[in-house]
Amino acid sequence: MVENGRPRVLLVEDSPSNSLVYQSYLEVTYDVDVAHTGREAFFCLGKHHYQALITDVRLPDTTGLDILDRVQSDTPDLPVVVITAHGSVDMVVDAMQRGAADFITKPFDKARLEVTLANIFKKQQLEDVVAEYEKSFVREQFHRMIGSSLPMQSVYRIIESSAQSRASVFITGESGTGKELCAEALHAESDRSDKPFVALNCAAIPRDLIESEIFGHLKGAFTGASSSREGAALRANGGTLFLDEIGEMPLDLQSKLLRLIQSGTFQPVGSSKEIAVDVRFICATNRNPLIEVQEGRFREDLYYRLHVIPIQMPPLRDRGNDILLIARSLLIQYSDDEGKSFRSFSREVESFLERSRWPGNVRELSNIIRNVVVLNEGETVTMAMLPSPISAACNPVPGVQQHIDTGLSDSVQFVGHTPCFRYRVVVAKIPGIIVEYCRYGGKKNALLRLQLHNAMVMCLKRRRFLKSVLPPSTGNACNGKRCRFPTCNLGCILRRPERRWCEDGVVAPIFLINNDFNSWHVICLGCIRRQKTRLLAIDDSSVEH
Repeated sequence: MVENGRPRVLLVEDSPSNSLVYQSYLEVTYDVDVAHTGREAFFCLGKHHYQALITDVRLPDTTGLDILDRVQSDTPDLPVVVITAHGSVDMVVDAMQRGAADFITKPFDKARLEVTLANIFKKQQLEDVVAEYEKSFVREQFHRMIGSSLPMQSVYRIIESSAQSRASVFITGESGTGKELCAEALHAESDRSDKPFVALNCAAIPRDLIESEIFGHLKGAFTGASSSREGAALRANGGTLFLDEIGEMPLDLQSKLLRLIQSGTFQPVGSSKEIAVDVRFICATNRNPLIEVQEGRFREDLYYRLHVIPIQMPPLRDRGNDILLIARSLLIQYSDDEGKSFRSFSREVESFLERSRWPGNVRELSNIIRNVVVLNEGETVTMAMLPSPISAACNPVPGVQQHIDTGLSDSVQFVGHTPCFRYRVVVAKIPGIIVEYCRYGGKKNALLRLQLHNAMVMCLKRRRFLKSVLPPSTGNACNGKRCRFPTCNLGCILRRPERRWCEDGVVAPIFLINNDFNSWHVICLGCIRRQKTRLLAIDDSSVEH
């Protein structure tokens, strides 16, 4: 709580002269408490409530990173600013990954410190406003959809506003984002909620049968039609027809669907009689409908008939705290289904769930949690219970020796299996870069990975790009030659000159690495082999052959 209208800040600095200087910077605006050791800092944290913590990295009895870890464990909402005279890219990355709000390198002036704290408190103020808004207006669940994030609140409002209308709704979003749940919520909110809701997945029906599935058929209309059958349009009469993956519908059938939408009538397959129905249409696709129209795979007139009320379902990675809300709900649901006692996640698992990108969205999250519940016992889900490809990627590799320098041990990681590589093990770390050994083509090869953006993996010996996750908009410029691997959409961020001096003062074949799209690093294979760039040693026996 802010006392006397002034935020309270704890300054942890072992140098008396520096602590006096920093205190003079702050005391005009803030109430400042000073601690010279880690022990004093922990005592102050237990006795008082602070709005910010500023700590030096090197202290007599501990490190600032240890204090940061303690704060993240006890009071994760407390912002921590780390200061040091011995800054490096690795230390900055390590501190930020542990949860530091900012990192300042000595020496710094009063303005630098004031701007840092002002930004932190402005961010806190905005978060408080959002929190108050969420308490007043936010719903954590809307029908079968779970989520309290702002993107989901926008979806809920659109559903409520359009539910009573007869206008067609077009839902877009990645696979696994809950498009069918959104359609069900639209039907449940409408005045048709007591009438049928018929869902049809156009991608799951053979092309020669999809017309019969939608419009029905008469007996003998085609080979195998041994009896008449009502189509989805007739079964949904008075209610809602949900056409999932409508982008998979053939063009010739799209014209017949257009007539149904315009006139409300259709002819079953093999019949000349018009049937009138009252149906509300909701469609969904995981593609971009405008691109489909431009490329001729979707009728433009049908697009304008269906795309009256657009709803964009946000991907799970953009939904913040919704990830844990959904995960906890699924955990309890599956535990009850399987007769298990799981009720919570460990802090490490929660942190992992929040950091993951979830390309498969809620469907992928559901798969992992179901796997954990079925194969394990207990009340709390731990990292060891996660499926092996995930847990392996989050744990250090046996056989990797730790370097003498501190702050690098946490960077040792097993990358895991991918379609391109097998048994990749981290062996070196340069600012923003890691070097690995892998088994590729039956041999061990050194790999170079741009770690900061996870943009690419290049085989050093073969001089070949193996993988890239940059978006297609960045272009493709692998030394001016198109990469043979279809997943590579690499921009001009790695070059290979013939021979020149590298940063270590050696004439050798080198690589120019742009690790942040602003500054270039020049390294050679010799730098990697010698331990002059903060490398991690490795026992070759740990690499599988």
